[in-house]
Amino acid sequence: MVRSEHLRMYLLAIKSFYRYIPGGEIVVLDDGSLTGADRQLLAAHLPDATVTPLADIATAPCPRGGCWERLLYILDRSDNNYVIQLDSDVLASDPIPEVTDAIARNTSFTLNSGGGMGIETLEQAAARVAGYSEEHLQPAAEQKLPLLPPEAGGRLYVRGSAGFAGFARGRHARGQAEAFSVAMQALLGSRWAEWGSEQIASNYLIANSPGGAVLTWPTYACFEPNLDPALSRLLHFVGSWRFDRGVYASRARRLISELERETVS
Repeated sequence: MVRSEHLRMYLLAIKSFYRYIPGGEIVVLDDGSLTGADRQLLAAHLPDATVTPLADIATAPCPRGGCWERLLYILDRSDNNYVIQLDSDVLASDPIPEVTDAIARNTSFTLNSGGGMGIETLEQAAARVAGYSEEHLQPAAEQKLPLLPPEAGGRLYVRGSAGFAGFARGRHARGQAEAFSVAMQALLGSRWAEWGSEQIASNYLIANSPGGAVLTWPTYACFEPNLDPALSRLLHFVGSWRFDRGVYASRARRLISELERETVS
């Protein structure tokens, strides 16, 4: 899912990632901000990519906005395809064998949100955030996970990141997300429409997918001040952390140089 202001970052993200995987179709979800010039730039760099307007994706009974269109589109496509969600602020700097292995084995994965964050029961997830403020939706929702009814679809959860996630072919369905969303809305009311609910749903779906896994941290990580970037093959540069220590800019320049050499050779 791409915004006009993030287009050049997205081109770096997809080019850094795509060179390490065994092919596949590229789909760009236009959030409505891409201009004619943006589309020309996309076509020049990714001539075979499909551009789909976000506005064309139905979301009911799930919320609209907050990346729900993206998740539901992915689930629809995963009926017949292995689908990977890649944020525009992700950079892969080295081969990513855990990802290519997940594709080969048709198992889902998510990016870890921090060290020690693995798949756990709903009760464990709620206990971990029991003392957290409910001001932000994520802990507020996670505290209520044990109250989910059986029809929500599973009893596992992982505090992952939806910025980089893989959805196995034939193991996810829109109906699963809808059942989870309806159950969470019953527990949280209008708050379920707040930003962050889509990531919670993504985490839940992957945790309950057969063979679902969390990528090894810090080999695959969300970049933050205490992380040694030398230990990571793929980093999700969330928000302002991409300006910390010049790591994003340095890796971006390295990537551009490598791609230029590959083009010449």
